[in-house]
Amino acid sequence: MASRFISRTLPSLNKRVADVTPVRRYSQLPNFLVHTPATKVTTLSNGFRVASEDGFGETAAVGIWIDAGSAYENSKNNGVAHFLEHMAFKGTGSRNKTQIETEVENLGAHLNAYTSREQTVYVTQSFKKDVPKMVDLLSDILQRSELREKDIEAERSIILREKESVEQNLDEVVFDHLHSAAFQGTSLGLTILGEISNIQSIKRDDLVDYIKTHYTAPRMVLVGSGAVNHDQLVQLAEKHFGNLPSVNNAPQSTKRVPFTGSEIRVRSDDMELAHVAIGFESVGWSHPHYFTYLMIQALLGSYDHHHGAASLLASRLAETVDKEHLAEQFQTFSTHYKTTGIFGVYGIAHPGEKFADFTYEILQEFQKTARYITPEELQRAK
Repeated sequence: MASRFISRTLPSLNKRVADVTPVRRYSQLPNFLVHTPATKVTTLSNGFRVASEDGFGETAAVGIWIDAGSAYENSKNNGVAHFLEHMAFKGTGSRNKTQIETEVENLGAHLNAYTSREQTVYVTQSFKKDVPKMVDLLSDILQRSELREKDIEAERSIILREKESVEQNLDEVVFDHLHSAAFQGTSLGLTILGEISNIQSIKRDDLVDYIKTHYTAPRMVLVGSGAVNHDQLVQLAEKHFGNLPSVNNAPQSTKRVPFTGSEIRVRSDDMELAHVAIGFESVGWSHPHYFTYLMIQALLGSYDHHHGAASLLASRLAETVDKEHLAEQFQTFSTHYKTTGIFGVYGIAHPGEKFADFTYEILQEFQKTARYITPEELQRAK
């Protein structure tokens, strides 16, 4: 039975939402939002930022967010940001790999990291009394990792296995195709892990160069929430990150990344189901219409026919899909970056006539949403 992956990008929805003006009236907010701790932001003299929402309790989440990811790479070094994230826990000048793991475990804490297209994140969770130790650990692994050749070679094989695993995850494959179609010819269209040839060829010098370029003060933020104290975080930032270089040599662009309407189809006749993602150009995460897209995402909703209450979902698209048995499942996605984004629907359906009807209904629902939303639907989405 024929099946295919389809990633399709279509013209922007911005014209549909351009007349929506966000209104923020705190008097209309419920009390639990009014009394939410304010976000405090402090910028050190070298450009390093500290942001926190001071809360209560006994546990705190503290992490470092860095402007480093595949969107800041090119075809030659694609994958280096993700490779570097893997190397962070292999040992520093003062802690080896085992000592890092033991220190975290003995504190009953958690240490994790991930790489996305625009960010690399190192985050901890601990008791509030251990926040200084967690910031010290973050500082150590980010500024003093040894990046030994034997560790690089060992991690290379691990990343290659991760790449193989990701390529077996069909939704990951579809969204990689979607990005490569939507943002073709730009770094935002590159994969996070990089091509196999790149993973095999990345050297220590590539990692060091990337650190010097991207791991600088203006590109980093120390973030805390929960049982944290902003003034304490600022003092810890001064102590551990105050000597970071204040330069920002990485390529920066405030221009909107070009979005290309196009289509990619990958056919595989030995698969039973077809996976499709239909995406439109949307906006960056700091744009006022960011919240408008979240509202439309809630209106379109999601669906899985295996769920017992699938036919009762408050979504017109879900109601149509369930009634006509058009798909196994779908979910609306709203993915945002600094200057652009992709909004759309990802679904899984049987190939053939039903699949064509499914994609047709998705596009029809976008048209209906642009023309007709009841006050009850809007309130429910909010």
